[in-house]
Amino acid sequence: MSRLSADILDALTRVNFPKGFNTAEFNDVLELDGESYPVYRADAVVVGTGAAGLRAAVELRRRGLDVLIATAGLYMGTSACSGSDKQTLFTAATSGKGDNFLKLAEALGSGGGMDADTAYVEAVGSIHTLAGLQYLGLELPEDKLGGILRYQTDHDEAGRATSCGPRTSRLMVKVLLDEVRQLNIPLLSGATALKLLRRHDDTGTERCAGLVVATGSRSQNTYGLAVILTPNVVQATGGPGEMYRDSVYPKKCFGSLGLALEEGISLANIIESQFGIGTPRTAFPWNLSGTYVQVIPYIYSADERGREYNFLAEYYRTTQELASNIFRKGYQWPFHATRTLDFGSSLVDMAIAKQQTLGRKVFMDFLRNPEPVPGDLPFDLSRLDEDVRTYLENNDALAGLPIERLRQMNPLAISLYGMHGYDLAAAPLQLAMNNQHMNGGIEVDIWGQSSLPGCHAVGEAAGTHGVTRPGGAALNAGQVFAVRTARYIAGAGQRATPETPAAFAGEALRQINTVIRQSINNDGGMSLRDIRDDIQNRMSDYAGFLCSAADISSARVQADLLKGKVYAGGIAISHAAEVSELFMWRHLALASSAVLTMLEHYVLEGGGSRGARIILDSAGGCVPDTRHGICEEWRFRPEREEDKHVKLTISYKEDTFVLNKKPLRKMIDSSKIVFEKNWPDFLTGKIYSSN
Repeated sequence: MSRLSADILDALTRVNFPKGFNTAEFNDVLELDGESYPVYRADAVVVGTGAAGLRAAVELRRRGLDVLIATAGLYMGTSACSGSDKQTLFTAATSGKGDNFLKLAEALGSGGGMDADTAYVEAVGSIHTLAGLQYLGLELPEDKLGGILRYQTDHDEAGRATSCGPRTSRLMVKVLLDEVRQLNIPLLSGATALKLLRRHDDTGTERCAGLVVATGSRSQNTYGLAVILTPNVVQATGGPGEMYRDSVYPKKCFGSLGLALEEGISLANIIESQFGIGTPRTAFPWNLSGTYVQVIPYIYSADERGREYNFLAEYYRTTQELASNIFRKGYQWPFHATRTLDFGSSLVDMAIAKQQTLGRKVFMDFLRNPEPVPGDLPFDLSRLDEDVRTYLENNDALAGLPIERLRQMNPLAISLYGMHGYDLAAAPLQLAMNNQHMNGGIEVDIWGQSSLPGCHAVGEAAGTHGVTRPGGAALNAGQVFAVRTARYIAGAGQRATPETPAAFAGEALRQINTVIRQSINNDGGMSLRDIRDDIQNRMSDYAGFLCSAADISSARVQADLLKGKVYAGGIAISHAAEVSELFMWRHLALASSAVLTMLEHYVLEGGGSRGARIILDSAGGCVPDTRHGICEEWRFRPEREEDKHVKLTISYKEDTFVLNKKPLRKMIDSSKIVFEKNWPDFLTGKIYSSN
């Protein structure tokens, strides 16, 4: 890859977005209590403009629906702004002998907690959703025979990953925005969803009927509110990035878990997240996976006086073992408790976190190779574990220094940081352990529909992943369910009617106005910054990747107290421009309380370490070894086998959390699916039924 010209590198890192979109126009006005509220009508509204949301909007429009996109901020969010060394799109393999969808589904669900039918849907759907992106102009790398180039990533033994470089999801957003503009889909920008609307349909079924948004424009009413009436809402708002202090999410990523909880919608597996090393959020937030660590840089810490510590040498027995496990962080990037055992790669994460608790800063230096373990031989590329040495040889990456190896394997990784003012060839890069992704979310069926009919969730907002997932599977899941959701809405969803009265939104508007009036110039209320610090510090300190079984209950109690205060009118804002954030932090206080409630329940019932969270317990049956012996402070509970076969759900009804443990949905017997017998189900729309 080092042969690439500067122009090619620049084009793959400086990805510019199209402009000039169709601005949404309101259809009528709701007069209420002396105020005027714009009312928008559509067959469907997509909330969010990440890769999943944009794909859903495009697919809905292609199927002839009148669709509206509502976004708090165009060009924002994780799809547009986040990534890693060569950000991964994980799909069925298309080079060589191809793939087996049942085996791929098994790999997707191998971490436990994932419905088997969902895993199969994502496996099968990966082929045509990927082809759709290519049709729209996403240039995935191919060999000269047309096979997509592949590599191996975390929780992936088959090598199903591919990439357009560090800006893969940004490039996906770009081609999808081009299509949004081409299809003339209207955008309502600066719109934050505050509350979902519900009403009973002709059959008496309660279903989603739209939402109230804050638009920031106060030309028609005091607080800049508007109503969107639609029988189909697609939540594509991403994950709750603001929930953690130590986070690699872009700023102002709130998600919509609290919004869903307020309406009694069921959430699934919200205690399952990913954590891993990355540059701090205060700088340029980015995941340091893949080639950043596969080139084996020197990782060290420094105290306030600038003294350096070769701290990883305190954990690994030999220089070869230390260097090989730094490399393995590339495809074993997320923390996993089992990899702290037998001198595995997650000892790196634990050691970094320990340095942070000591008040030291941790750095990755691409100008130096790892320092040796005391008493052992120095670092040498000829002394690496066989899998590591083979990988570097195959990539002609045997140069003397990490920066040279990185320039050979992935110059895009260097260009990206250079674009943000960091020269990896001149200075070390500071890093930390960060929250990166939530694998749980809104519970959905195989068509992306939530427990509230008419309300769908796609992308990170949807809880489809189970406990762990192969790296890059989230991008695929978002695309697959975006297409599935659009197909369902087009085939079985309701359509907007101009006769639907706007007056039923009045009660929701009154509730929202009451919350705002209570908060403006509320002398006894907490500021948004205080609420932010309260939530983020608690979540990072007590519900991060290191979680003490002894401390979780007290953290849950404190989260409940904050939730109670917030929902009793305990927030203070100074002006109407803060209305959107008022509701975002209000929702996040509820979502944080829900996460800690589920986590406490899981731990008290004996749940152990799984996914990217380790449950520290002095009575636990597992303890990591280090060069100096066992590390008792890191003794932890192992995962129980029975917990892999269920998913945990939570809903919020009458100010109380309701928790359930559900058996996973099974995969239907595909051998009984026969062309002639099942074709009529497709033609008549029976495939959309729940039976």
